[in-house]
Amino acid sequence: MEEVVLSEESTLMFVLIAGITILLLMASALLMFFYFSNKKIIKKELEKKDLKISYQKDLLHSTIETQEEERKRIAQDLHDAISAKLNVVSLSTNVLIDGKLEKEEQQQTLQHILSVTTKILDSSRRLAHNLLPPILENFGLEAAIGELCDEFVSSKKIKIEYTILYKNLLSKSNELHIFRIIQELLNNSVRHGKANNVILHIKEDDEQLYIEYSDDGKGFDIKSIKKNKGIGLRNIESRVDILNGMLSFKSEIGNGAIFTISAKKPQP
Repeated sequence: MEEVVLSEESTLMFVLIAGITILLLMASALLMFFYFSNKKIIKKELEKKDLKISYQKDLLHSTIETQEEERKRIAQDLHDAISAKLNVVSLSTNVLIDGKLEKEEQQQTLQHILSVTTKILDSSRRLAHNLLPPILENFGLEAAIGELCDEFVSSKKIKIEYTILYKNLLSKSNELHIFRIIQELLNNSVRHGKANNVILHIKEDDEQLYIEYSDDGKGFDIKSIKKNKGIGLRNIESRVDILNGMLSFKSEIGNGAIFTISAKKPQP
């Protein structure tokens, strides 16, 4: 009888030890699972942070590069359109001051000075318009984009069909970003795309402003452009990012390009 009791106690002890051992193994397995899972999550988070930092660096680099290109363009315009012409005015004025010209020659020189001065005034207005369009400051985004489109159409290089449904709810700085995006798209269509026609629609809902832009130009290869983005596209991407917006585009060689852009509106 005692042997049977001892046998049962031994069996119970064995089962108890086995159960505890299994529980310990399961607990160890769970701990290991949570440890490696947490390690994996931390690794993913670090990778995300690294990607975010890398993206911010690329964005900053792109913004700086764009600013430098704009400065170079402004410096070139100042040199070609204003500085060089002012030198001509200065030389012509010195010739008049010398008093060695006949009356007819004096008249021709004065007419030349007047002509050059008029061109300088036009160039300075254009530079001021490019830096900060007065119509945008005084009359808002709709009027500024309308004037911009009309200027391109008047050049006879392109036809533009546009509709703008906008209630002036963005800040002036964000309106300027929208204006520059449209300006960049139009420049690309004319210079690179050699497009004949552009369709532009700007509309909004309670939360976002939407831009739908398409042209019938030469188009481009999406894979190539994503690998090697030009200054113009990087400039657009930088401005869209500042607007907390989204940019998508599609194109094929010979079939024009389509751009869709959204910008978040400030919440009341």
